[in-house]
Amino acid sequence: MRDIAIAITIGVALLILLTMFLSWRRRLRRDAVYSAPLGVPEHAEVLTRHEVLYVSTTRHGEPLERLAITPLAYRARGELAITDRGAALCLDGSPTVFLASAKIVAVDRATVTIDRVVEPGGLVRLAWKVDDATIVDSYLRASTGDPNNLISELQRLIPADNSGATS
Repeated sequence: MRDIAIAITIGVALLILLTMFLSWRRRLRRDAVYSAPLGVPEHAEVLTRHEVLYVSTTRHGEPLERLAITPLAYRARGELAITDRGAALCLDGSPTVFLASAKIVAVDRATVTIDRVVEPGGLVRLAWKVDDATIVDSYLRASTGDPNNLISELQRLIPADNSGATS
């Protein structure tokens, strides 16, 4: 009887793991239509650097709907470099994602996103255009320093014609 119970438990666990694996693969295929802009422009001048924990990227205004945009599909430690042309997100083990100023729509604070709930305003929400018609939210947590400095530096990158375009 004990062996049957163990076999059933192992079978259920394997079924759950298989379902999780197939669901993640389906999400990767679904989100393959989006791509993060890679590489930093050749003559971009780095103004400041911030150590960050990249948490997730979600549909705009839907903090619990993760998008698996390569290479932003997984949480990672890294650095956010603010340049004169935009923001470069250098995550451990991934190519650098560069968000040109023209792609950045809004920057503010958040408390909740998929996989993470923090103190009020503990996350930095960076809204950006993944393509001409789609805005996404990427969530960062400042590892060191004052997140207000990071937010104000990112807000300075937003072009005047992008402000207020988050609806």
